[in-house]
Amino acid sequence: MATPGRQNLPNNQPTISSIKLYYIPLLLLATSVFFQLVVLPRSFPPSHYDVLGIPKYSSIEEVTRAYEKITSRWNSSVTVPPEVDLIKVQYAYELLTNQLLKRDYDVFNVDEYIDVVDKAKVQHSGKRLSEIDLPLIEPASFDPVDQDLELINSENFLSIFEDDKPLLLQIITNGSKRSLEFSAPWKRIVSLLDGVANTGVVELGDVKLAAHLAEKKSSGQPFFRNGLPTILGFPPGCKSSSCLYRYEDELSVDAVTNWLATSILNLPRIPYHSKESLVQNFLVKSKPHQVKVILISKTGERATPFIRQATRKYSSYATFAFAMWKQEESAFWWNMFGVESAPAIVFVKDPGVEPVVHEGYVNSSTFIDLMEKNKYHVLPQLRSLTSMELGCDVNGHSRAGKDTKIWYCALVAGRPSPELSKMRETMRRVQDKLTDTTGAVDQEAPAASALEQKRLTFAWLDGEAQNKYCFFNLHSEDSFETCGPRRSIVDAARLFIVRYERFPRNEKLDAKKQEHALHSWYQTEADPVSSLVAKYNGSSETSEIISWISRIISDGDSREIPPFRTKAPELVPEEADQSWTQNSKRLVPSGGNIKHLASSFKSRFTDHLGDPRIGPSLLLLALMSSGYIWLNKNRSAQTQTQSSNSENESNQTKDEEKRRRMRGKRGSVSNQLIPPSITDLDPKNAEQVEFSDSDSE
Repeated sequence: MATPGRQNLPNNQPTISSIKLYYIPLLLLATSVFFQLVVLPRSFPPSHYDVLGIPKYSSIEEVTRAYEKITSRWNSSVTVPPEVDLIKVQYAYELLTNQLLKRDYDVFNVDEYIDVVDKAKVQHSGKRLSEIDLPLIEPASFDPVDQDLELINSENFLSIFEDDKPLLLQIITNGSKRSLEFSAPWKRIVSLLDGVANTGVVELGDVKLAAHLAEKKSSGQPFFRNGLPTILGFPPGCKSSSCLYRYEDELSVDAVTNWLATSILNLPRIPYHSKESLVQNFLVKSKPHQVKVILISKTGERATPFIRQATRKYSSYATFAFAMWKQEESAFWWNMFGVESAPAIVFVKDPGVEPVVHEGYVNSSTFIDLMEKNKYHVLPQLRSLTSMELGCDVNGHSRAGKDTKIWYCALVAGRPSPELSKMRETMRRVQDKLTDTTGAVDQEAPAASALEQKRLTFAWLDGEAQNKYCFFNLHSEDSFETCGPRRSIVDAARLFIVRYERFPRNEKLDAKKQEHALHSWYQTEADPVSSLVAKYNGSSETSEIISWISRIISDGDSREIPPFRTKAPELVPEEADQSWTQNSKRLVPSGGNIKHLASSFKSRFTDHLGDPRIGPSLLLLALMSSGYIWLNKNRSAQTQTQSSNSENESNQTKDEEKRRRMRGKRGSVSNQLIPPSITDLDPKNAEQVEFSDSDSE
C-alpha cells in the first residue's frame, strides 16, 4: 500500500517546477511589497503637521488652533487617544509657530532640534503637560551680520568667481544653535584661507540661492543631508552646483582646512615625525642643497592650506616636515634647535650654522616672508635654479644690474664631505667679515666694496652633481679630487673666482678673435658674457683668502683683458626631494576623486530609495515578466502539441503505407498458390487429347 507522501509526490513536482519558472516575477513581487511596506514608510515618516492632524504647510494660525484643540483634552476629562504623543505635539507646535524654523522645515526639511524629543520623553515620561519644562525648543539668537560674517546672496554670487581661486561656502540659518557654535571656528578657517581661497556665507533666507546649492530629492524638494551648517567647496574653475564638493566630516578647523587642501586643491601633505624619525629619516636623508624646514605643532593639527601651497612653491629650495611638541621632550628641542615652546618653525641651513627659529602662530604672508628670507643657505649653492639670482651666470644676469660691466663669483667646489663643510664654514667667515665694513683695512677694501655693490657673490658648488661645470673651471691634474664621482678616499675642496665681463652690444670682434672663437675646442657657439677663472692655492686663513680676493678684483677691474669668448657647460638641474610628497599623493585623490564619486553614488542611491514610483514599477515588471513567461510557456506547449500531432500523422501515414505494402505482398503470394481456373485461356502450344472411350465409337 502506497504512503500518503508518495501519493502527493507527483502533484508537488509541477508546483516546484512552476516556482522555478516564475522565480524572477516572484522575486520582483516580493521586492515591491517590501519596498511599499518597509522602505517607503521610512522615507516618508509622519511630518509635524501629521502629528497635529492638519494639512502640510498650514499657517501658524491653523497650527495654533490644532494644538489648542489637542491640548484641551489633557486639561479636561476627555480621554486622549493613545496614539497622540504629548511631547511630539508640543514640539510640533513650537517648531511650526516659529517663523524661521517653520520656513526652514517647510522649504528645506531642516529640523535641527529633533533630538530634544527623545530627551524630553526620557525626562518627562508619565508627566502631565503642566509638569513639563517648556519650551522644549530654545532657538539661538544668531545673526550673521553681528558675527561679522561675509554674506553671499543671489546678486553678488557670481562676482566671487571672478578670480581663479577656489571657493569655500558655509550655508547657515538664523536661529540655529549649531550655526552659532560654528561661527568662531569658521572665522579661524577664513583667516587660514586668506590668500588661498575665497570664502562666504549663504543664509537660508535667500531661498533661491540656497535651493540652487542644496541637494534634491526624487520629488524635487531641496534638502541638506547633514543639516546645517553645511560646507561646500568649489574647485578652481568650477562655477556651478554640478561640480561642487560637499563636506561630510566633523565641523572642526583642522578637518575642514585639510579637506579643502586635499580634496579641492590637491595639495601635498606634510608628514609628522617623532624625534627619532626626524633625525634619521629627515635630517640625514634630505638633500644637501635644500634648507630643512621643521614645523613644530602643539595640537597635532595638519598643515594648513597656505603652508602646503608654500611647500609646493619652495620645494626646489627646501624640504618640510612636521613634529609633535611634547612637554617631556622639551629638552631635546632646546638642545637640538633652541626651541623653547610650540608652535614654532625651525630653518636648518648650512652645517655648523645655528638654526633660525620663529616661535608662535603665523599667517600666510608671515610664512611667505620667512620662506623668502630663509630659502637659501647662509652660503648659497650654485645651481641651475639659483645661478640667475646669484649673478653667477654667463648669460649676463648680474646682481648689480644690467649696466654693470664686470662682476665676480667666488665659488667653493667639492664633493659633499667634511672637507667641503669645513671650507664652506671658512667662506662664511670670509663673507661675514667683508659684510662688516667697520675696521676694514686696505687689503680688504676692494672685496668689501664689490660685495657691497653686489658685484661679488659667494656660493658653493656640488662638484659631484655639477661635474661638467666643475671640470670646466678646475681643469687640472688634481681636479678629480674635487669634481665628478668619488674615486678614492681623497676629497679636496677648492676655491676659485669667475670673472664675468659684459660686452657692449655694438662691439665686434676682429677677424683673429672670431677665428679663435670658432676654433675653440669647447664650443663653436660662444656665451654672451666673457668668463675667466682664477684658482686659489693658498691656506685656509680668512685674512689670506680675503687678500687674494681683493687682488683678483683690483686686477680684474683695472686691467684691459682681451675678450675671450667660449661656451661654458650648463648647470645640471637638481630636482626637489619629492619623497614626502609622493607618499602624500598616494593618499590624495586626483582627477575624478574616487572617494567623492563613491560618496555621491551612495547618496544618490539612498535618495532614489524614497521614490514612490519604485514599488509600482517593480510590480509592473513582475506582471510583465510573468506574462512573458506564461506566453512563452503556452507557445512552447502549443508547439509541442503541433509537433506531436504532425508526428502522429506522419506515423499514421507510414503505417498506412506499410499496411498497403503488406497487403500487396500478401496478394501476390496468394495468386501464386491458387490453381488456374478452367476458364483460363489455353496456352499457345496446347494440344487437344482425344479420349479412347468416346461414345461415338
